[in-house]
Amino acid sequence: MSDLKEAIRDTGLRRWQVVKAVSAGTMALGSAVGLAAVAAWLIAKAAEMPSPADIALAAVIVRFFGISRGLFRYLERLASHDAALRGVVTLRERTYAALAASGSRTILGLRRGDILARLGADLDAIGDAVVRAIIPAWVALTVSALAVAIVGYFSLLAAAALAVCLVLAALLPGMLTARASRIAAERGGAAQAEVSAAVHSSLDSASEHRVWDTTGAVRDELHAANREAEAAADAAAGPSAWAAGLQSLASGAALVLAVGIGITAATAGNLSGPGAAVVALTPLAAFEAVGAIPTAMSQYFRSRFAARRVRAMTGQVAGSQAATPASSTEAALAPSTAPRLEIQALRAGWPATEDGEASAPTRPVSVRVEPGASLGLIGRSGIGKTTMLLTIAGALDPVEGTVTLDGLPVTEEATGHTVAMTAEDAHVFGTSVLENLRVARGDVTLDEATEALDTVGLRAWVAGLPAGLDTVLGSGGDSISGGERRRLLLARVLVTPAPIHLIDEPGEHLDAAGRDALRAVLDTMRRRGRTVVIVTHDVSLLDRADQVVNLDER
Repeated sequence: MSDLKEAIRDTGLRRWQVVKAVSAGTMALGSAVGLAAVAAWLIAKAAEMPSPADIALAAVIVRFFGISRGLFRYLERLASHDAALRGVVTLRERTYAALAASGSRTILGLRRGDILARLGADLDAIGDAVVRAIIPAWVALTVSALAVAIVGYFSLLAAAALAVCLVLAALLPGMLTARASRIAAERGGAAQAEVSAAVHSSLDSASEHRVWDTTGAVRDELHAANREAEAAADAAAGPSAWAAGLQSLASGAALVLAVGIGITAATAGNLSGPGAAVVALTPLAAFEAVGAIPTAMSQYFRSRFAARRVRAMTGQVAGSQAATPASSTEAALAPSTAPRLEIQALRAGWPATEDGEASAPTRPVSVRVEPGASLGLIGRSGIGKTTMLLTIAGALDPVEGTVTLDGLPVTEEATGHTVAMTAEDAHVFGTSVLENLRVARGDVTLDEATEALDTVGLRAWVAGLPAGLDTVLGSGGDSISGGERRRLLLARVLVTPAPIHLIDEPGEHLDAAGRDALRAVLDTMRRRGRTVVIVTHDVSLLDRADQVVNLDER
């Protein structure tokens, strides 16, 4: 099963929801076809000067189709958008659940802007597949069959000509659009992701760019990404124009054939004048349905590419389940157990990217950390301290060497369970102080939260907040200072149940009192028998470390 089919299945979309929307859409466009047919018959019949009684019913039917077209169009919009929007909500929920259950290796290699694009525009594109691809395609099929049936009632030859033209109007532009859309979806989707990542980087790190005078470089990156997105849109515009032209050509051919067949049959006495009018004018309305096929085809490929990106982010492949089976390491180590961390000749580095480039690995590191002890990793910027930390956490595969917990290899399934990590840019969510601590453990009590915040020296800060622990913070921590944000993250470390905790640059934005709070956290973790690994470039923070490894040394 393809990624898109799996993604649509994850929306929880039911067959009756699609049937309801297709039925309403068929009634809407079918009313247009019926209106054209009955109106043509009525005009031709009125030219014969019949009695008003002979055409009264037809006049009522014309009014019925005129009103029902708008009514059923409205009902179709309600049914299709209700199904799609509910499905996107369900899909978003299941995607978040899949992210929580899957490993972290894929998502750690993505830029934040790309992640936002996948969780935003890509999920919406999957929902658009229902409204703009699946339902229009089925409506086009049913309405085309209805139009052919109406014309076939009067002339089988005209019906056959109309059917051939409808098929050509659907297949030829559809095939042309499919080829272009496949390229445009992959090229344009990647370009839009680059635009999103560049915009997020320029806004999120605006202050740093100004300080380091890299604003121009970031602007150039954004312009380059935007130009690529525009080029992808231009590449799709040409085939779309040809598709529209071919549809107009097929529609015109159908009209000419219908008029010729109708006139010939009427002249030969095989068809009445009103019947000939129906045969001649019905094709004008019949092509409205197949006109949506190129757009539906283009949306299909956009949605398929989006589904592949979303499922790749969650580590899923077509036919797989969201849940990841527990590894032998996770099964053997309960969260409350403090395993022995042993690193043997470990060299850490990022795997090769799509363009074949890979980061230079760190020097080999060998160290054993007993339960309840602390390890410090130091080194200059860019030497690979964070990469080493991610490898210890099981989020990255070692370039060389091994990482074991009580003799068992650490795997990505241990990340967050046995081994937890607080990144340098760990997120502060736009919710209450208490809920920001419950990110680490969902059942944190008020007393536990108060104790953790007191340990990191935030008691007075919390007491001064308008609603105490229930005060809502700004997303990303933009409503608090850098030091308060860092201490809040340290409090989150204290309530994390994982027996091993990895902390990346915990001393950033901390003053002397904040550094004392960090030492208090390390002392508390030691008393609880928890193992801590700290990455820092500030050696003054390592007075509580039992061992220190310098990655600069050879």
